[in-house]
Amino acid sequence: MPEYIVTGRSNGTTRLGSPYCNLKVKNLDEEFSVAVWDIAPDEPPAVGQLVSFITIQNNDGKRSARKGDILPGAIPDASHPLYRLLPRPIERSVWDATIANLCQMCGDSPYNAIIREVADKLYQPYSQYPAASSIHHAFRGGLLNHTHQMLHMLEGIVPCMPYPVRVDHCTLAILFHDYGKIQTYNRDGDVQPVDSLFGHIYISAVALQRELERREVPQDEMQRIIHIILAHHGQKEWGSPVLPCSQEAVLVHFLDNLSAKSDTIEGSNDMEYVGALGTRVVKNN
Repeated sequence: MPEYIVTGRSNGTTRLGSPYCNLKVKNLDEEFSVAVWDIAPDEPPAVGQLVSFITIQNNDGKRSARKGDILPGAIPDASHPLYRLLPRPIERSVWDATIANLCQMCGDSPYNAIIREVADKLYQPYSQYPAASSIHHAFRGGLLNHTHQMLHMLEGIVPCMPYPVRVDHCTLAILFHDYGKIQTYNRDGDVQPVDSLFGHIYISAVALQRELERREVPQDEMQRIIHIILAHHGQKEWGSPVLPCSQEAVLVHFLDNLSAKSDTIEGSNDMEYVGALGTRVVKNN
């Protein structure tokens, strides 16, 4: 009986009110998605856990199973051959190198000290939380990897920009843009009540504003940095209370979108329909 590792999970409810989940599973030979019926959100398997299937139904390429058809296993350690298939948080040395390079790009910015301090402080919590409950970077440490991807892309794109960009403003905003997700999700990616009460954008903006006020950053500068966070979803129907109206806000919005969409495609199967993209994913041969 083949063994797989769960690389993604999203929970749902049928039109008749029965719980189910969609599992993304993978081993060294194959990867696929399977709908598991009649399984509650708090029942195993979780992301990172091993699982085997007694039987799987296959209807025109759509796989499904009942709760009694799955055999959840242990969470593998680093010696297990499937351990490396699950996305992991980036190493501290990689994070630190990107921060150091961005500070160098910022020149003699007065914000370099803040950037270094908050980057050091945020590494540990970000490495413990997902960036989403599903769709993109939905694994422990996904918040760290998503934030780092945006920072790393910022390194590469700024020299190509045809207009001046405040790298220090962008870096601070990226570091905090999803800060609120350490409150709106738990470590397993379950949505918390505060997500409905406030949402991660509000929490993130307030956290950075308090950080900047504590350091007596001028009001006009602070407003421009906070604006980047408030606008990073790009459209009001996507959750942003305002639209991006500066070079920095537009840039950070597209970096956020690129990181999220790229990870969505990477985590999807060939010819799988992905609602967030509005189309099927076609993988490279």
